Amino acid sequence: MKKKLLTIAACALTLGVNAQTLDNGITLPSVWPPRYADPTAPKEMPVPYLKQKPEVLPINRGRQLFVDSFLISNTNLTSVYHKANYYDLNPVLKVDRKWELTPEGYEYAAPFSDGIWYDDKDGKFKMWYLAGAGYVDTLKHSLYTCYAESLDGKTWTKPSLDIVPGTNVVDTMNRDASTVWLDRNEKDPSKRWKFFNVEYKPDYIQWQYVLKYSADGIHWSKPVAQSGAVSDRCTAFYNPFTNKWVMSMRHHCKVSWRSRAYLEHADPEEAVSLAHRLREGVPDKHIVFWFTPDDKEKRHERYPDVDPGIYNFDAIAYESIMLGFYSQWQGPENHIARGLMIPKRNEIMLGYSRDGFHFARPSHSPFMPVNETDGAWNYGNMQSVNGVPLIVGDSLYIYSSGRSKNGVWWDAGVSTGLATLRRDGFVSMRAGNKEGFLTTEKLSFDGKYFFVNADVKAKGAQLKVELLDADGNPIPGFTKRDCVVMRGADKTKQLITWKGKQDLGELKGRTIRAKFYLTRGDLYAFWVSPWTSGESRGYTAGGGPGLNASGIDTK
Repeated sequence: MKKKLLTIAACALTLGVNAQTLDNGITLPSVWPPRYADPTAPKEMPVPYLKQKPEVLPINRGRQLFVDSFLISNTNLTSVYHKANYYDLNPVLKVDRKWELTPEGYEYAAPFSDGIWYDDKDGKFKMWYLAGAGYVDTLKHSLYTCYAESLDGKTWTKPSLDIVPGTNVVDTMNRDASTVWLDRNEKDPSKRWKFFNVEYKPDYIQWQYVLKYSADGIHWSKPVAQSGAVSDRCTAFYNPFTNKWVMSMRHHCKVSWRSRAYLEHADPEEAVSLAHRLREGVPDKHIVFWFTPDDKEKRHERYPDVDPGIYNFDAIAYESIMLGFYSQWQGPENHIARGLMIPKRNEIMLGYSRDGFHFARPSHSPFMPVNETDGAWNYGNMQSVNGVPLIVGDSLYIYSSGRSKNGVWWDAGVSTGLATLRRDGFVSMRAGNKEGFLTTEKLSFDGKYFFVNADVKAKGAQLKVELLDADGNPIPGFTKRDCVVMRGADKTKQLITWKGKQDLGELKGRTIRAKFYLTRGDLYAFWVSPWTSGESRGYTAGGGPGLNASGIDTK
């Protein structure tokens, strides 16, 4: 008994008495967020839960995506990392109003993080974006915030509002980046929309977060919180896995002055109030070093000696994971770009997290690359947008800003583009002509109906699913031979059944593994739903038509 108590005490010290266990079985350490020292060389962020996984993985929250190795025990399938597909009619939003020009006449009309969301209250896609402030301001290169809306996410209108009468301006403070967040959990209707604006004044503080609230996203409150001095290109996001607001802050360190620092708090006002720049070598109670560019970053082929940076980082919950959007900078430096009259190159890349802090980057290829041809809306300096992806049927809508080689100003010509992706389509597990397999780790579940997202439409393509017990033995009635084969189909939501077995009700409470047998196809995700209609109970990111207004995929 004494030995057992000592063991329990040791575990408590290791994990922390107040350690939080997430829906996916990951237990966070007691020191949270983690405190890593600033590195002296570029390196990838550690992802502890991929090296030491929970014994059993609960899969009750969302579609289970194969974006990393978390779910996989053994496989001979190939991971394929997919790019977004640009819309043919891009840009979907550009400067066409005089008040969107800066005092110098430079064109700006795109989110600089900001936000694009689907609002279930009135069935509209809504966009907040950075625009030139020449109409109301004379300060050189001043910028403010405008609003647009759409019924389909492709054709956008700019309504006439009453903030600056006759325009679609919603906030006139000079600014850099901002975050507009639809808080679906907020009990106070007047705080439903949250605006983390990085405002600029030519004084000793210069940039600082300023938080405002709104019921409609148009009429904003007076500031309710402000930070200390921060760097430019700072943003925010909400992590529903830990129920914390996160300040994603630009951080300067020896490796790169385009790195990130991290601050979290359950109260957004406290999070803003605690934010400030870090002095090198001085620890902070609330803010921690997060990450630098790593040693696998893409380099600019014309400027190979320029060390890449992370210009910005946004994140959002999607299904069972957090998606991370890296605006990855490749150069050249501003003075070179200015002399050449070209925008610097930022491309959007992806990372994936299951705790909201540690992000795995299995691929360093651009998810949304630039197009360095004359006339392209995204010749350079692409930047991510908060709220994306939005779910539209079987597709994801993903937006970004881009800058053209415009001949007027090297860092202007800013517009908004749309790209689409298959739902869950970030990574697929692919089999060739020979049957391959994938076996999951041990799983627990409380649903009844087994669904997959898979493409097996090619001739000879097929998918079978076998359920195993905790020891790896096929469960009678749920074997490969019993499975009703999926073939000749490309479905983002396909119910899997077995002969005489329409659901997993008899397996309730058991620990299982799933083994997939795939030929000439792609497997994107699987999940167990309580309903035959297949809702996953996962997070729906920026929302979309026909989804539950709670932000969770449920009936």
